[in-house]
Amino acid sequence: MALRSLVARKTISSAFKASTGLRLGQLRGLQTFSLPDLPYDYGALEPVISGEIMQLHHQKHHQSYVTNFNAALEQLNDAMEKGDPVAVVKLQSAIKFNGGGHVNHSIFWKNLAPVREGGGEPPHSSLGWAIDTDFGSLEKLIQKINAEGAALQGSGWVWLALDKELKKLVVETTANQDPLVTKGPSLIPLLGIDVWEHAYYLQYKNVRPDYLKNIWKVMNWKYASEVYAKECPSS
Repeated sequence: MALRSLVARKTISSAFKASTGLRLGQLRGLQTFSLPDLPYDYGALEPVISGEIMQLHHQKHHQSYVTNFNAALEQLNDAMEKGDPVAVVKLQSAIKFNGGGHVNHSIFWKNLAPVREGGGEPPHSSLGWAIDTDFGSLEKLIQKINAEGAALQGSGWVWLALDKELKKLVVETTANQDPLVTKGPSLIPLLGIDVWEHAYYLQYKNVRPDYLKNIWKVMNWKYASEVYAKECPSS
């Protein structure tokens, strides 16, 4: 039984790594997660996002989610081994929050790119056609995302997603660090914008709409297009 449980955990962790691209390590025989490196320097997105914000966001906030996620998973493993269902249930919120924070930020860093590396260049592939079909134009899509991101109360995320069941693009918001999958298992994140204050406050203060307006100048549509093409190869 113990061997079967170990094999199951390894299978699940391997599938998770393959589907998310997140880095895994090991702690006491458990699979753990680690902070991914950024594909650019902290100051590479200036003047849209300051190097100070990027460094704090990556090294402090994202690292905190990773650390707390691993701690919660270790506690979950202990609770499972002890057969303690109350402890297992209590840990679910910490796993959702910190695991979601890790998943969301790992996507967010890929959604951004310096201007000299193509940041801000609009999609011209099948994703571009899909945006025109589902929203009318790229400009209308950006307006919708910015409006929903600005209207989101408190902290959270605004997403451009592919609904594989409906076979169309949709805009969704998630609260706190909830990953997009919590809104529906058929939703595939293409672009996610962090609208927590830690993502912009040092630079934009309380004017979230300015942050949303400017972030498109460093949006990595190439990444979104690659994900879309992978999920919709016939488009």
